[in-house]
Amino acid sequence: MRPVGWGARQIARGLALGGAVLLTVMATGCGAPSFTYVSDSSASTYFKVPYGWHKIDDASLSAALPPNGNVGPGAWQVGYDADKAPTASHVLSAVNQPFVFALVSPLKAATANAMSYDGLRDFLLPVTPNARLQATKVGFPLTAFHLLADTVLVAGQGVHGVRDIFTYTYPDGSISAFDQTALTNSDDTEVYLLLVHCQVSCYLQHHAQINDVVTSFTVRSP
Repeated sequence: MRPVGWGARQIARGLALGGAVLLTVMATGCGAPSFTYVSDSSASTYFKVPYGWHKIDDASLSAALPPNGNVGPGAWQVGYDADKAPTASHVLSAVNQPFVFALVSPLKAATANAMSYDGLRDFLLPVTPNARLQATKVGFPLTAFHLLADTVLVAGQGVHGVRDIFTYTYPDGSISAFDQTALTNSDDTEVYLLLVHCQVSCYLQHHAQINDVVTSFTVRSP
């Protein structure tokens, strides 16, 4: 087991190197496609995942997710697992292959009225200091948070949000890296979230693929 500091330094170094990596061009010819394209057409939201990653059964995914009081009725969510034995239980676990989770949800009125960039950062996992403090008080099991990157995004048509890359340590001592993009529309009535995560060594090994997934996340708000 390597110390937390090692994970943070190595990911930061990997991110710097990854900036020079070009997006993978979809293969042509008679071979298998390079990507699976995933979309919520009703919300004009889509992204791509490597073709070999496996879609998780929707009902199993819903059952594996913790309750989220910010999510409104009619939410769309989907998961893809790169593991050879894909399972919904990997959605927020310390895994050694990338797992992708996406969510599009209308916001409850109270959440929409209070929505901010920090609200987007904390929509799924506690990222800001105040959210982490409150989560610790109620027994949140992950510790040793490290924020590695925080970028404000403006996607056009009023869509805006943040991309955060951070690490957490699980109770068994394993360290996972999380790459999260959270967006909202111009009037803060809907949230669009994409999270890709796996253990630090996995994140570094698959950084180019993960970056392809994250940067393909597109929202075209009506």
